[in-house]
Amino acid sequence: MTHSHLTPGRERWLLLTIAGIQFTHILDFMIMMPLGPQFTRLFGITDAQFGLLVSAYTLAAGFSGLAAATYVDRFDRKRLLLTLYVLFALATLACGLAPGYGFLMVARVAAGMFGGVLSALSQTIVADVVPFERRGRAMGIVMSSFSFSTVAGVPIGLFLASRLGWQAPFIGIAALSGVLALGAALTLPRLNQHLLVKDRPSIWRGIGMVLSERNHQRAFAFSALLMFTGFTVIPFITIYMETNVGVRADQVPYIYLCGGAATLITARVFGRLTDRMGKVRLFRWLALAVTVPIMAITLMPALPLWAVLAASTGLFVLLSGRMIPGMALVTGAATPALRGTFMALNASVQSAAMGLASFLGGLIISRDADGLVQHYWVAGLLGVCASLAAVVMSRRLRVHATPKAAG
Repeated sequence: MTHSHLTPGRERWLLLTIAGIQFTHILDFMIMMPLGPQFTRLFGITDAQFGLLVSAYTLAAGFSGLAAATYVDRFDRKRLLLTLYVLFALATLACGLAPGYGFLMVARVAAGMFGGVLSALSQTIVADVVPFERRGRAMGIVMSSFSFSTVAGVPIGLFLASRLGWQAPFIGIAALSGVLALGAALTLPRLNQHLLVKDRPSIWRGIGMVLSERNHQRAFAFSALLMFTGFTVIPFITIYMETNVGVRADQVPYIYLCGGAATLITARVFGRLTDRMGKVRLFRWLALAVTVPIMAITLMPALPLWAVLAASTGLFVLLSGRMIPGMALVTGAATPALRGTFMALNASVQSAAMGLASFLGGLIISRDADGLVQHYWVAGLLGVCASLAAVVMSRRLRVHATPKAAG
């Protein structure tokens, strides 16, 4: 059965499988950050060395996205997905078995290389399978994996780490990935429709065609702005909340628990609204709305916990919500025959934007004599400018329709 003949039931199962794969590699990235104190203590490393350990995943993902552009459109999507996913599971298992900092760094680079391509390949499969008029809802299902990893994955991972050691979350992710890989192998259809296109260009000509297309260039810029908006602020939320707002360390998990629980619900709602209202229109409203909690968070004085949770939950909901129509626009902007190459390059663009935003945010903020964070609002303002620029860019994208699936 090819993906052009998927029944609604099989399409739904495919989306849930993709969401499960996304959940594991997102959790693999996210679980590192709250484990920082354990790593610095056990491995005797500095905060800067731990920061490098975190960024190694993103940098490796960006590099692998560039490399994947040379081969991602040359293979059956199912076979490529399973191969990369098994390699990702093995790299994550290696993280859990790492005896020291150097080995862990190598394992994190490997996990980033395979995990980064998985994200691009997952989005490519959704765009291949689901018609454009229903793609917002499909993206809502797949991207709810981010919310689920926040509300369930991270707390469970931290619980395992506190009881069994820091290795437990990584070993658990690797085991879950093995189960999901087996399920995907048994249930996913062949995903080779892109291989049936006649007169397909050579690898390097295909990359050249993707990069030279003006609509693709606008989509890359738009995608970079999507990621840049949030990552000027997100990496420093915990630091600012504890030092300036007065949130205790044991209260920090509530920020992610409430934000993840809310987005788990709103992701499906925004997915349906994306198809009903139109991608550009909904994105415009959400991208404008998110500027309010960005500035509220970065200018926040000492406040009760309920007020902090209200602002942070609004930030989580709107940041993740605008990604649903946003990524539907990005996948729709790709020329269908070159979508895999486009999405692999797009993953590199997004990784670079995340890294640049985090780097600039770190340069902007500073500490005063009392240890309080200064100039965080400037980092927030930079994110607001990126969000406004994304609104302008969204109106300039041209999308390609996908034929309706039979059945």
